Amino acid sequence: GGDVADHRLWRDPAVSGGWFKAMYTVYILKSQKNERYYIGYTSDFTKRIKDHNSGKNISTRNGCPWIKVYVEKFEDKKSAWLREQQIKKYKGGEAFKKLIG
Repeated sequence: GGDVADHRLWRDPAVSGGWFKAMYTVYILKSQKNERYYIGYTSDFTKRIKDHNSGKNISTRNGCPWIKVYVEKFEDKKSAWLREQQIKKYKGGEAFKKLIG
């Protein structure tokens, strides 16, 4: 509901004093097998990480198990997708290292 204790509510620094219902998660996973990283976004992070670790996702199958190293919450799909693209451009650079550091 509207309770601020609800884990799906996130403070949005861009909105003065505003709380919003987080609908999308941008995430970075790290493979514990081969030190690779995977960047993605989803509307159901719990299900998505289970999919990654069960081998359902072809691009992450060889890196199981995966652990979460970074997440950001967004209210809408477009914002999440744009942020995912931005982080993918960072990959391997200093900005990426700061996110996962």
